[in-house]
Amino acid sequence: MSKAVKDPKLMSVEDKLRSLYKLQLIDSEIDKIKTIRGELPIQIQDLEDEIAGLETRISKMQEEREELEQSIVEKGIQIKESEAAIVKYKEQQNDVRNNREFDSLNKEIEFQSLEIQLAEKRIKEAKARIASKDEVLAVANEELKSNNTELQHKKDELGGIVGETEKEEEKLKKMSEDAETNIEDRLLKAYHRIRNKVRNGLAVVAIDRASAGGSYIQIPPQRILDVGARKKIIVDEHSGRILVDQELANEEQEKFRKIIE
Repeated sequence: MSKAVKDPKLMSVEDKLRSLYKLQLIDSEIDKIKTIRGELPIQIQDLEDEIAGLETRISKMQEEREELEQSIVEKGIQIKESEAAIVKYKEQQNDVRNNREFDSLNKEIEFQSLEIQLAEKRIKEAKARIASKDEVLAVANEELKSNNTELQHKKDELGGIVGETEKEEEKLKKMSEDAETNIEDRLLKAYHRIRNKVRNGLAVVAIDRASAGGSYIQIPPQRILDVGARKKIIVDEHSGRILVDQELANEEQEKFRKIIE
């Protein structure tokens, strides 16, 4: 016969506090695993974005380089055509009948000569731009190679950490989900709201040396007694965290250690 699930709303305040603190212990353990990974996922994303930008830049420069090379080919063809035209016009000058025809052909020769000079100038300029782009491309490709090496290193590092902690994290996530079923919606929403806004994700803390964990601001003696009585949910007025007494915290920590060992 299956065991009946207890309605979280019907639980005693002490049981509610224990459930909340147990959930906090589980979630804090998950946070530790994420801390071990550190900034690696963010660093990997930044590197991937930088690599994508470099690849786009390199691709654009390579296209521009190809266009310059094509222009050199076209100017080379133009030079050959002009040289052929000059040869033709010089041959025609041998058969001219008057000075007017000779001068006309001479102007054509001069024009083609100027076309050759201009084409040669454009080729020289294009080669200089290609040389400049080659220098920039060499630096960009070296940077791309370095970034890809670093990216692979960081992925390997993250993969190693994930491999070591993946099973543990999955187990803890399942424990967290199960623990949440023992907490009424109102308190669970409050827990997540507090956890998202406070430092280190500590929404439920024990009183230690008359101060709230994570706050270190002194708590009045009467409030400490009220927390120890476990008759109502009490929140630290300075940090907004839910308070539990040290004895309850120690008991739940011991239970949690036995579970995860």
